[in-house]
Amino acid sequence: MVLTKMKETAEAYLGTSIFDAVIAVPAYFNMSKRQATKDAATIAGLNTLRIYTDSTAAAIAHVLDKRTIGERTVLIFDLGGGHVSVSLLVFEEGILEVKATAGDAHIGGEDFDRRVVNFFIREFMRRHKHDISSNPRALCRLRSACERAKRTLSSATQTTIEIDSLYQGIDFHTSLTRTRFEELCDDLFRSTLGPIEKVLHDSKIDKSNIHEVVLVGGSTRIPRITQLVSAFFNGKELINKIDSDGAVASGAAIGAAILSGETSQKTQDLLLLDIAPFSFGIGTVCGELPAPLPSGLGTPGGEMTTMVKHNTLTPTKKSEIFSTYSDNQVIRVYEGERARTKDNNLLGELKLNGIPPAPRGGPQIEVTFNICANGVLDVSASEKATGKSNRITIADIKDCLSKEEIEYMVQEAKRHKEAASARISAKTDLESYAYNLKTLMDDDLASKFDTADKSKLEAAVNGTNFWIGVFPNASKKEYESKQKDLERVAK
Repeated sequence: MVLTKMKETAEAYLGTSIFDAVIAVPAYFNMSKRQATKDAATIAGLNTLRIYTDSTAAAIAHVLDKRTIGERTVLIFDLGGGHVSVSLLVFEEGILEVKATAGDAHIGGEDFDRRVVNFFIREFMRRHKHDISSNPRALCRLRSACERAKRTLSSATQTTIEIDSLYQGIDFHTSLTRTRFEELCDDLFRSTLGPIEKVLHDSKIDKSNIHEVVLVGGSTRIPRITQLVSAFFNGKELINKIDSDGAVASGAAIGAAILSGETSQKTQDLLLLDIAPFSFGIGTVCGELPAPLPSGLGTPGGEMTTMVKHNTLTPTKKSEIFSTYSDNQVIRVYEGERARTKDNNLLGELKLNGIPPAPRGGPQIEVTFNICANGVLDVSASEKATGKSNRITIADIKDCLSKEEIEYMVQEAKRHKEAASARISAKTDLESYAYNLKTLMDDDLASKFDTADKSKLEAAVNGTNFWIGVFPNASKKEYESKQKDLERVAK
């Protein structure tokens, strides 16, 4: 629904149909989440040309106007409402190479809001002896007030929170200082440095060698966040002059321009070298492919043999030869950084049938992992002696939609769109009819009406307008029925 709305908004602005898109996602999105995002785009009528991480897209926007001499190492720190993403990139003569990415789905502006809300729930309990934690309306109003207060404290040292009749007619008036806000969220603020440490460790680059630190995302406006990041880099001056809210979208748009063949002077020499966000491998036992269990589930507690390590430049292709001693060989593909397969995410499996009986270690099976520039993973396996082979792609992973399911949802979306269009048309007709009757009441023709009839018609028109306001999402039949009722009164 979000992508459909964005597509319609862009088409209305540009005055043309849109079929392709570049999408930016948080750094912690694994293959399943990225594929689910692509499926959602397909249902919305969009072909996904490329998926970037938020911080990588922001980096593209930052370096577009940079034409410095020599190599520059840039760290992008993206802290938004729901997550933190960090990317470390090296930029030289138009080539932007991603060295490492990291992120956390559990740190963001909403988490800061939650801390403040919980603090004031306790404060309200202390003052008035009422627990509002189970009252959705009170919590919603308090959360909105706390979010406004958080924004105000980015530029002020103190703010007031005033909510009339918060709970059972009780007004809640209090104040919040920046110092108290920082105390409440101090551990969360400090945890945002974790992804920075991880990308520095993974890229093997010392923080003293970082030339620029760029802040992106609305939550980076919090002064304490800026202080912590600057102190981590030994007082380095941070760059926060780019549009924090629009940097990711700008970077994705620049990437789209490059992929679509845009030949402007700014983009023609820009090349992005992206990386695999997670490690990919297969399950083995003592270095060999495991024999299948009678249940066909294989060995769930096997070893994770990594084929493609995280932060490997893409596109990439890696092959390795494994041995086995069983027919109907099942090769399970995993995603993750843990040593045991049971701790990682199972992406899918492929089977090799027709392997002839042979001594243990006899059959030689070549497993190949291929990741294209768009991040699509393709895994193939072949037995050397017989030539038996099989393959799977990322689209075949578990929990993702099949082509048939996607096509069905596309058709459903079209049907719902037609139904929505008919509903909106019926609503517009009813509003126009009610407006015309009201206009008739106000002009000179109104004097020709009997007083009682005029009052009756005015009441019907006002009642209809009130009903439309109460039921803005009523069905087509309900709008048509309401219009017939109003027509009967008018006639």
